[in-house]
Amino acid sequence: MKNYNIKIYYLYHSGFAVETSNHFLIFDYYKDSFNPLDQTLEKGFISEDILKDKKNILVFCSHSHPDHFNPRILKWQELNSSIRYILSNDIHIENFKKNYYRLSPYEELNLNDIHIKTYGSTDIGVSFFITVDGINIFHAGDLNLWYWKDESKEEQTSAKENFEREIHKLKHETVDFAFFPVDPRLEEYYSLGGEYFIDQVKPKFFIPMHFWNKYGITKDFAALTKNLPSESLIITHRGQLFQF
Repeated sequence: MKNYNIKIYYLYHSGFAVETSNHFLIFDYYKDSFNPLDQTLEKGFISEDILKDKKNILVFCSHSHPDHFNPRILKWQELNSSIRYILSNDIHIENFKKNYYRLSPYEELNLNDIHIKTYGSTDIGVSFFITVDGINIFHAGDLNLWYWKDESKEEQTSAKENFEREIHKLKHETVDFAFFPVDPRLEEYYSLGGEYFIDQVKPKFFIPMHFWNKYGITKDFAALTKNLPSESLIITHRGQLFQF
């Protein structure tokens, strides 16, 4: 297996911390704790020590839904003034600062040696495609096939078409690590978006998200997709560390 020199920490729901050779990336961090004993990466929380010690911190937020955006993340810059925020354009911030970067779908941004490209969503906000230290990372945000059982056939068909249209726009990208929803609320349809994404984009590693405390769904998805061209990771607890 290729040595990516990457660490990935699961921070709950759609939140992850990704540490590469020269950068520390945080995605969609929302469920925090005020208990000082919890404040470690090993427990799935971002601590003051991490914010003070890590260099080249970039904080990504894919959209304004409260399970993806916690305004407390903006307080982190009081501990480390070099933190940069890459935010979807639907997130309203009154005091916009020079270290905030607001992106709409299909925009690109270069921050020194990091290249960021946004794609769309099938809900609100953006998805992120990032090249950092030679690694290609995709975080889907709420981009998924939202195929709800109680919707009409017309609505289900429209959801499928919109989703496939968006995936078609990024299928030319080479993705090493993809963070993508496997939402248990979709019941038996929870896997449709992820399966299609793997079939079309073929990331080397598929990292499930957006499942709250339903950890078993990650094992189910890995078993379901074991013959597809991506390795799907199994997540069992908050703070879980993956190294590649």
